[in-house]
Amino acid sequence: MILIRDVVQQALTTGYLTIEAENLLRQLLCQKYELEDFYAFMNLQLAAMAGYVKQESRELV
Repeated sequence: MILIRDVVQQALTTGYLTIEAENLLRQLLCQKYELEDFYAFMNLQLAAMAGYVKQESRELV
């Protein structure tokens, strides 16, 4: 089973969030998840806002 924290870790490691990963996060966030996953997602949000992680979906605009 894929966890939110796993998807986040990959994005933080590569500095890039693909559209597929973004869609997967949307699906995972609609399911029950642990507090650690919530914190990981918030860290991803902060990293994206600070420019440490680029979003593929934002590059297509």
